[in-house]
Amino acid sequence: MNTIETSCASRRQFLQGLGCIAGALVISGIPPDAIAARVVTAEGLQTGADRAYPMPSADGVTVDKTAQVIIVRAGGHVFAFALSCPHQNAAVRWVPKNNQFECTKHDSHYQADGLPTTGRATRNMDRYPIRRDGDTLHVDTAHVFQSDKDAAGWAAAMVAL
Repeated sequence: MNTIETSCASRRQFLQGLGCIAGALVISGIPPDAIAARVVTAEGLQTGADRAYPMPSADGVTVDKTAQVIIVRAGGHVFAFALSCPHQNAAVRWVPKNNQFECTKHDSHYQADGLPTTGRATRNMDRYPIRRDGDTLHVDTAHVFQSDKDAAGWAAAMVAL
């Protein structure tokens, strides 16, 4: 068996084990929203300003540090956010135990849809235009919607599932 096959078998076993654990939690009566959204890192495939990502199969957060993009699947929607806080462009990070984004500099907090809840933020997190093509998400990194300058564009910058 070559290295790739061994890696795939291990991944398959891991995912099967994870599915068993999730099933046991559900059977035990733990509500699904008590299980924090997963966080993964990925690098989208780039063609010009378009970056392509696989459609997330479950709620969670995907961070592309190279493109400074955060993909979020939550509440039946998928969003693409700028990695920086709109307050002073510091990085934001997803905190699974709190189910929110937090600014690393001034402690602003944001919901999964980019709405601020506390802190110095004066507007929602910036969203990129996003569209779905089958099992692929396309993010236009050349454009960004700021909720205070283009409320309609910001609100439309999502994919409904």
